Amino acid sequence: MKMRMPSVPLITVDPYFSVWSRDEINRRWPVHWTGSRNAILGTVTVDGETFRFLGGGEGEAIEQKSLDIDAVSTTAVFANEKIELTARFLSPLLVTDLYYASRPVSYLELNWKSLDGAEHDVRAKVSVSEELVLNRAGEGRACSRDVSLANGSCVRMGSGTQKVLWRSGDDVRIDWGYLYLAVRGAAETGNEVFEDLYAVYAETELRPSALFAFGYDDISSLVYFGEPVKAYWKKDGRTIEQAMDEALSDYEEISARCEEFSREMLGEAERKGGEKYAEILALAYRQVMAAHKLALDPEGNVLYISKECFSNGCAATVDLTYPSAPLYLRYNTELLRGMLRPMLKYARSDEWEFDFAPHDVGQYPLLNGQVYGGNRLEYQMPVEESGNILIVVAAMCERDGNADFAAENMDLLDRWSRYLDRYGLDPENQLCTDDFAGHLAHNVNLTIKAAMGMAGYAKILARLGRADEAKQAEAKSREFAESMLRRAVNGDGSFCLAFDRPDTFSLKYNAVWDLLWGTKLFPESFYAGELARYRREALPYGVPLDNREKYTKSDWEMWVACFGSREDFEFVSDLLWRAYDTMRTRVPLTDWYYADTSEQRGFQHRTAQGGLFMRLMF
Repeated sequence: MKMRMPSVPLITVDPYFSVWSRDEINRRWPVHWTGSRNAILGTVTVDGETFRFLGGGEGEAIEQKSLDIDAVSTTAVFANEKIELTARFLSPLLVTDLYYASRPVSYLELNWKSLDGAEHDVRAKVSVSEELVLNRAGEGRACSRDVSLANGSCVRMGSGTQKVLWRSGDDVRIDWGYLYLAVRGAAETGNEVFEDLYAVYAETELRPSALFAFGYDDISSLVYFGEPVKAYWKKDGRTIEQAMDEALSDYEEISARCEEFSREMLGEAERKGGEKYAEILALAYRQVMAAHKLALDPEGNVLYISKECFSNGCAATVDLTYPSAPLYLRYNTELLRGMLRPMLKYARSDEWEFDFAPHDVGQYPLLNGQVYGGNRLEYQMPVEESGNILIVVAAMCERDGNADFAAENMDLLDRWSRYLDRYGLDPENQLCTDDFAGHLAHNVNLTIKAAMGMAGYAKILARLGRADEAKQAEAKSREFAESMLRRAVNGDGSFCLAFDRPDTFSLKYNAVWDLLWGTKLFPESFYAGELARYRREALPYGVPLDNREKYTKSDWEMWVACFGSREDFEFVSDLLWRAYDTMRTRVPLTDWYYADTSEQRGFQHRTAQGGLFMRLMF
């Protein structure tokens, strides 16, 4: 990894079980993705002398020689005059395997070798503080007890007051359930205090290696329309003790699978987009996966719930599902269906009274109905969300080669297509997902979205044998596209931000589906004109979202980067790589930043970074 990573993933499981670090992992305390401290202390004792390899505080740190990541693991190498110590953190979030995408266990493997040719007595100790089981230290009391495992030694810790799923929010952490710290084989476990924090620890000899595992049982994961539901990994009655035992025994197997997945994914990224693009995806993958929770609804259907991190904490947000879709279209469409099921259920409820799609289904982890805008009409995103869902469902049909999921939901898809038919040609003053500089009427991007939504709807209808209606929907999509091309063109061949704002520009990211599907709604001259304008408007760290501000969105940049040649793609992706490489804000990847300075504008750890994977769809 040549990039200076803005933040380094260590333990990445879900929106609550999340531990990140700066690039020198033994100089500062690890943090939750929100930036709140999640103190974990790792030490190695060599011939009686103790050094810190993870965390902050007092005491001597062993020198960190290197730090590297792939899609699912982070590896740091340390050394002094006696030994070299390698620490590998692995979160086996395999998007292709629902069980491992859900199992709440992450690993730390330690290995050492002698550098001076002598034999050494080497021990390792990992201590996990109460900050991982409380919202903040001091908010309640943590307690612990030993746990019996067949394959190792284990201790658990949790809040003494267990109020499961008692609140929702954005900048909050879990304070229910139990954290498990285990070591494969024999080890000493117990509790202690460091930095005035209650903690549990596990300590063992390194001969020459040891395997630690961190697990978290949240008891119940979500409230789903008034009913608590459990994580997917529990579907066969598996307990957390069984999951921890299994994790200790299957490490080598799952590690090899993870290495193969990462090698193939990053290899494809490098072939299609270059080395820097591959590094961006390596850093984005675990973030996107761990900003979701994989659970089952009461009928046994998959739920894959996003949290709108550092925005408002909304759950199952449609305009986050839309940008995140490329990762899941490429690897596992069942997870996309899991994103859409809550919204489709809610849209059929008596509470949702509108003829367009909702924005969200609650505030994480409570999915009891939309919270955004208090369901007031002026805060809705009608063309945005209706178009998003039609496009995503159509893309799933194309990827799966069938329209089974669409067929189950045609009552809603038909309704939302009628909304686009009526309002998509020239949208009124309404919100859309890129209105950070203020929403506006006559938004060209919304008309493009409506055109692609109708094109996707036509594809769905064709697969369902509704040929005449498919032709009508396709004709409507072309009507929208042709109208946009006439009314929005600038003198330089690019296209404006809004129909009544000549000589402006914006990133026309929604048009990427036209290229992906080969619908040819927009001519080559449209893409050439847009790309030429993006090059002229480019700043040192990216292309602005539109002419109103100097900030941009990483997901939309990577979508418009697909408009042209490999050279065009690398021009844009290299700017994004440079932004992350130089960003002073040390947080998990932000998708909203200033293209002139690379400074974070807002958001971090959002699932929108699944949009960075769009190039893999071509």
